Amino acid sequence: MEDYLSLLTEYDVLGAFWVNIQLTLWAGLWALLLGTLLALMRISPIASLQWLGAAYVNIFRNTPLTIILAFGFLALFGQLRFSLADDLNLSLFRIAILGLAVYHAAFVCEAIRSGVNTVPLGQAEAARAIGLSFLPSARLIILPQAFRGAIAPLGNVLIALIKNSTVAAAGSVAIETSTVMKEMIEFRSDVIYPIFFTFALGFVILVIPIGLLTTWLSRKLAVAR
Repeated sequence: MEDYLSLLTEYDVLGAFWVNIQLTLWAGLWALLLGTLLALMRISPIASLQWLGAAYVNIFRNTPLTIILAFGFLALFGQLRFSLADDLNLSLFRIAILGLAVYHAAFVCEAIRSGVNTVPLGQAEAARAIGLSFLPSARLIILPQAFRGAIAPLGNVLIALIKNSTVAAAGSVAIETSTVMKEMIEFRSDVIYPIFFTFALGFVILVIPIGLLTTWLSRKLAVAR
């Protein structure tokens, strides 16, 4: 037990979780913006936009996240010298956020589209009847109701994003949880079970409140039919 406790003072476990939380927050924000745009494209009356939105979702939803993050590090950063900051670690951190965002935007898009399906068709017809074009009717009538109907699936996407933030190690983000856990196990394999339990417990503590909150919000904000 003393060996395990001394290991916790040697490695910044809380700091590693904080890195994953920051990855989740920033990637979640960008994924929400991009996913909303993709959802608009998929429900747009313009066929080419529908095709582009569907192509994006099918490509990124079926591509492993590890490959996307490895592409960001090896191709964008390594070969094309693409950088998002002067500091190396900050640049890799932001490229990892970019990879997480473009991947999860496909799932956010489908979550919002499922919410759109809960909006009665009469709402869109009423918007057209009063002279609203597609974008105003989407912004004022369809999306507000769609988000209320999509809270639960969006919460599931956020939970998946928290867990998938550990894949940022594939993008060479060196101070997040999976990297720190790997280093701890490599140097102290004699306390491997407490190490696993510590990181598993950390993610359970992060994920359970989000699940409870989104379930409560989905019931609280559900549109009465």
